[in-house]
Amino acid sequence: MKLGLSLGYSGRHLRLPVEQVQLAEQLGYDSVWTAEAYGSDAITPLAFLAAHTKRIRLGTGIIQLAARTPANAAMAMATLDALAGGNRVICGVGVSGPQIVEGWYGQPWGKPYYRLRDYVTIMRKVFKREAPVAHEGREISLPYTGEGSVGLGKPLRSILHMNPDLPIWMGTGMEGTVKLTARIADGWLPLGLVPENMPMYQPWVREGLDQAGKRLEDFEIQASAHVRLTEDVKAALDELKPNIALYVGGMGHQTKNFHKEMMIRRGFGEAAERIQELYLNHYKDEAIAAVPDEFVDQGALVGPKDRIKNRFRAWHDSGITGLTVRGGSEAELRLMAECAELRPVA
Repeated sequence: MKLGLSLGYSGRHLRLPVEQVQLAEQLGYDSVWTAEAYGSDAITPLAFLAAHTKRIRLGTGIIQLAARTPANAAMAMATLDALAGGNRVICGVGVSGPQIVEGWYGQPWGKPYYRLRDYVTIMRKVFKREAPVAHEGREISLPYTGEGSVGLGKPLRSILHMNPDLPIWMGTGMEGTVKLTARIADGWLPLGLVPENMPMYQPWVREGLDQAGKRLEDFEIQASAHVRLTEDVKAALDELKPNIALYVGGMGHQTKNFHKEMMIRRGFGEAAERIQELYLNHYKDEAIAAVPDEFVDQGALVGPKDRIKNRFRAWHDSGITGLTVRGGSEAELRLMAECAELRPVA
């Protein structure tokens, strides 16, 4: 199994752990992933890391669709790939949520399924340079001919010769968009996938692949797990609960929260409702306490070395092709490399 390293997005200050990424590369990790919310962007840090690494793949997990037009996203990712020496970049893209899309970016939420489909289709056309880019979509069209148009738009072809097969992965979690991901993307960044719920997703992935005539072995599935090497399992689980409570309870609207919906799909519906109710009523400590230990443990690898190794087997055998490590002290990075039997790179 391939391993990735998650850097996420910044807090109040941006500090890139360059030495940590270099260690991961030396240990044989396949990829490093950045993210964005409404602070640091996901692409710029990867350009910096490209200059300080040699072979590790550079992935966005994810760039938000509303932050850039599809043509601009293609330009940015192709520029990053060129700076990194070619064939190192993975463009992970997703829709985020309506609070960020409309509140931060000032873009319409629209129909996310069709918006994703149009977005990826346009990016593919930009990368391949087979013709000036034109697209008539349900949500996005080029040239633009809608309200405010002066009617002078012209299909254009990228000046930069890009990697025509630059991989696009999609961050999705609902049945329709998971099927779409398997059909039109090169890989999947699943929201909330754990070994216990992989059987629910497998038919969706197979259906999407079959519709496109694609093989499962050519499709990458990259899950993620928090890793904490410790003798105190309970304390490690408690350490992860505030972030879960934030996303399930407060990262999204009461009627539209993908993280809450994911928790419900995993069989923790009563807890999800309670966490959101407490969080939105400003009882954050109580919301954190309402996060079940079992839910946290499913999505994490915590405890002593032997416990982590034993629990890693379920991830390894689940059908995913890669696992992104969230956390990553030197001891944890080395332990995960040992679990995945990685070969160090000279």
